[in-house]
Amino acid sequence: MSMDPSMSMTGSMATSTSSSGMSMGGMGGMGGSQCKISMLWNWYTVDSCFISSTWHITSKGKFAGSCIGVICLVVVLEALRRMQREYDRFLIKQAQAHADRIHSSTRENGSDFDRSPVIEANQGLKDQGNHVSVRKSSSPMSSKGTTLAASLQYKPTVIQQAVRALIHMLQFAVAYFIMLLAMYYNGYIIICIIIGAFLGFFLCSWEGIRVVNA
Repeated sequence: MSMDPSMSMTGSMATSTSSSGMSMGGMGGMGGSQCKISMLWNWYTVDSCFISSTWHITSKGKFAGSCIGVICLVVVLEALRRMQREYDRFLIKQAQAHADRIHSSTRENGSDFDRSPVIEANQGLKDQGNHVSVRKSSSPMSSKGTTLAASLQYKPTVIQQAVRALIHMLQFAVAYFIMLLAMYYNGYIIICIIIGAFLGFFLCSWEGIRVVNA
């Protein structure tokens, strides 16, 4: 049985049209789940992606959760900065306490501080590798004559410096991650970063301010 050439061409065109429609439909379905990324200011919510394709916003609830996470991330950055300051204060207080003990022991032994402009003390902290030096200051003594103004120089141990470097590394990593999020130019994310900076500073920098009388 012979087949009409016109019928064959019609059938092939129909097959081509149907396959083309399926292909475009599949791409349309895929296009609905593609990431929306723009290097210009945008207000994308659903289908927006950040950092990688795994951070793909597929619903408004996920986007709201991402915004809350970004705020918390900036608060964590401010908390790390506060942690750095508090740890440095702890080391300074430790060194000051050690210097005071040396000063007291020197006075009890009848030594004259004026004849010892530099006192390098490793006693008590020698095993830890600390180095504390007390230098005589040109400032006058107090009215009671019991306190000597001195400048304190303190060098942390290797472990203490490693802890300081670890905190700094965490600050750098979190700050860099926040910068990458801001580079998506998403208005909502940038607003969340600003809110997080406000809350983080409000919570983590609420501390006493030293006032020195002239």
